[in-house]
Amino acid sequence: MSRLLSIRELKIDIPKEARILADKMLKDLENSKRPVLEAVKTSLDNCIYNAKVGYLTPGDKKVRTELNVSSVQKLARVVFMLEILLRNMDIGSVNTKRELYYICKGLIKGDKRYSPLDFEDQNESDSIIDFIGDMLEVYREELNCFANDRGGQTYSQQLVVTESLPGGEKAVIDLSTLGTSPFQPMNKPQALKLKAKKKIDFCLIVESVGTASTLVTMGFTKRNNCIVMGAQGVPSNGVRGWCKLIEEQLNVPMYFFGDLDAYTLQNIFRTLKAGSAASLIRNADFSAPAVRFLGVLPEDVKRYDLPHYKVKESDPSEARQLKKAKDVMENDPFFLDKKNKGLTDILKWLLSQKIRCEQQSYFSIDPNDPIKTEKIILEKIKRGSYV
Repeated sequence: MSRLLSIRELKIDIPKEARILADKMLKDLENSKRPVLEAVKTSLDNCIYNAKVGYLTPGDKKVRTELNVSSVQKLARVVFMLEILLRNMDIGSVNTKRELYYICKGLIKGDKRYSPLDFEDQNESDSIIDFIGDMLEVYREELNCFANDRGGQTYSQQLVVTESLPGGEKAVIDLSTLGTSPFQPMNKPQALKLKAKKKIDFCLIVESVGTASTLVTMGFTKRNNCIVMGAQGVPSNGVRGWCKLIEEQLNVPMYFFGDLDAYTLQNIFRTLKAGSAASLIRNADFSAPAVRFLGVLPEDVKRYDLPHYKVKESDPSEARQLKKAKDVMENDPFFLDKKNKGLTDILKWLLSQKIRCEQQSYFSIDPNDPIKTEKIILEKIKRGSYV
């Protein structure tokens, strides 16, 4: 039975599951059988997209690791790291992936018996942590491993956040009292409860943190009953979970304001809206299916005479993004779904025109009007100019 449900709906007894796993491995060894570990395959070829659900979910494919000469180190590392994570859960300790890498280094250095498990770099230990999460079908945060998240700086004159603290206390944050400082959501936003002091009309998620700050500094949140958030590129878990929370608890229209290029559409917006293949088991709580792509849209380039640039296919990075755009239109279940045809059409347009247009180009429309970009955003929302 699949356990890939929202962590609000189901709480897994991780120590119990780990014991069952360890006991089975030991029993297999005692019976001269090769232990096998299986994990959800987190890749595009195991992604399912159902428009009614709104985010990518895993198929039936598994990554299977059987004990042999080439896999013995991986299996031993899994047990080694799992013991560290379980200890952290038992004593209430938390760590980042980077810290866990050095904790492993310290334990290995202190006991020569562990030397065959040593990690050459952090990527090796990160992959073991990810494998454990996919194997137990739990979130990294449930293993007390937290990311050093970035992005998600949030501004509003109407939003009040109540946080349940580990000791049972509650912290109440009224965003209107923070002055020019933004609210920074934690990377486990399920501990937060939101309420609006008065009706919030929409949430604007801005790809650029700098542009979000500019809009707020110029009075965007004072003139509009809204939430403005800076996403800072590909959304972190904190940003994704925070957007999901706003969508679910406040039920307000959500709009994404970012660049018009293949990278933004397939890496940034898709991850925010439907999650990613790499995080299949967590997309339920870390995606915002209702968010719409406000801009830059292809028709905006002509309507507002926006400055734009030719994509240089001689540039390896830009060539990769064009190639990926072709690939996702053929293989990505999100872009293949008819509900997302509007987004796929934008990708097709980008491939044919081979241009990119940045969100900051709106500031060129009327350089003498410091809030012209705000006016354009509101105009686009009012007339439904989004996908």
